[in-house]
Amino acid sequence: MATRERRPAAAALPRPGAAEEAPAGAGGRETGGSLRLILATFAENRTAVAGLVLIILITLFCFAGPLLYRTNQVTVQLGIAKLPPSGRYPLGTDPSGYNVLGRLMLGGQSSLELGFAVSIATTVLGTLYGAVAGLAGGVVDAVMMRVIDTFLAIPSLVLLLILVNVFSPNLWVIILLLTFVSWLAIARLVRGEVLTLRTREFVQAAKMMGAGRQRIVLRHLVPNAIGVIVVNATFTVADAILTLSALSFLGLGLPPPQADWGGMLSNGLNYLFDGYWWMVYPPAIILIITVVAFNLIGDAIRDSLDVRLQRP
Repeated sequence: MATRERRPAAAALPRPGAAEEAPAGAGGRETGGSLRLILATFAENRTAVAGLVLIILITLFCFAGPLLYRTNQVTVQLGIAKLPPSGRYPLGTDPSGYNVLGRLMLGGQSSLELGFAVSIATTVLGTLYGAVAGLAGGVVDAVMMRVIDTFLAIPSLVLLLILVNVFSPNLWVIILLLTFVSWLAIARLVRGEVLTLRTREFVQAAKMMGAGRQRIVLRHLVPNAIGVIVVNATFTVADAILTLSALSFLGLGLPPPQADWGGMLSNGLNYLFDGYWWMVYPPAIILIITVVAFNLIGDAIRDSLDVRLQRP
């Protein structure tokens, strides 16, 4: 968590590097205590624990499930297409003859991989960009923020639709495109945090001791803005999964035989009014549960980092 603020000594100048070495142990003890307090506050939130359990179960279902329940998700089998749920096919089959239960697992792998990859990439890129802009200030900050404002002026979904039509969509291309339009928000948030932190005494002390900008950003500014970063990263996972579903619903998602929950919804809606409910309800339900679970975790992390809600 936060690095302990330390006032420079008035009596004598410390040796070079002492301002950063001295608080290391104290900062470690403070960080350890703060981390335990945050975890305790998180554990007391029953909805957060429920969300975490749901994410673990869904992850096991998507990645461990295919090892126990093997299905053919490559070959089209029209002879068994649109079969209702039965003992052999617990959730029926779709118009291509794919087992819907196995398709849910395969689609979940793509959705979760994309969500986590986009979250990590946007967090790293946006955090570094925002921290550099906030620390630099002046003209550099103004120019860097105008770049963000320019991209924010373009609706992200419209920009994604244009880019997906330009580039042949696959999982990695969509990850890069979503990262390209998703890092702007975290950059602005981190920049705002850094603007308030850069005038704090521990940052000024580090500058007086000759610490470079890279060290100030990585050792002082980013750790003290970790709350905003982690909360935003959690919500980004859910947003990325929903965006992939929206692209797939519009027919611009992953190409066959790859699958995702949005693509399953898009394909199943054509048959919903004919009574083939098992093609729509399972992917819709698991998509909703996954997004809600990530949002519950994000809310709980935000509450855990709020000192007003922590119990000493």
